[in-house]
Amino acid sequence: MKLRDKNPALILVDIQKGFLDENYWGGNRNNKNAEKISGVLLEKWRELRLPVFHIRHSSANPESKLHESDPGFQFNDYVLPQNNEPVITKNVNSAFIGTDLKERIDEQGINTLVIVGITTNHCVSTTARMAGNFGYETYVISDATAAFDRLGINGEKYDAELIHLTALANLNDEFASVWNSEKLLNEL
Repeated sequence: MKLRDKNPALILVDIQKGFLDENYWGGNRNNKNAEKISGVLLEKWRELRLPVFHIRHSSANPESKLHESDPGFQFNDYVLPQNNEPVITKNVNSAFIGTDLKERIDEQGINTLVIVGITTNHCVSTTARMAGNFGYETYVISDATAAFDRLGINGEKYDAELIHLTALANLNDEFASVWNSEKLLNEL
């Protein structure tokens, strides 16, 4: 059975222009093509007429790159919503908290989710963990997600790639299956 036969929903998490400002988020972002790869996947979903959900973060902090008054709040050009595709706005890490995402998914009888977006260790991870806990068959696409450098609790610096890979390792085989975009497209 091909993945497309399961009517998988593509969940695009926080693919917003604000994440193009690397220094604001900690610098040294990995997977600089994550938005472009997400756009390729989105086009494939549209071609196959599979369900799509665009998630965006709306920060309460007026200084944030993801505050609705900042140009960074807008979706990245590679993944602009079209044709009445649902746009769900959240203000916490999980796309399920304070939104109607679960209700929309359940109303459509969807039980398979493919998650892409930014950042791997925050909103992508939190959304994937909840999706797995809700019992959805969940996939996270490794090269369609990205992370930034992080400072540790003692001020030590952790490289973005390490943050990314560690977040994916924590998800894989427990909350989700972690695939790359090539495997996804082959299985679709």
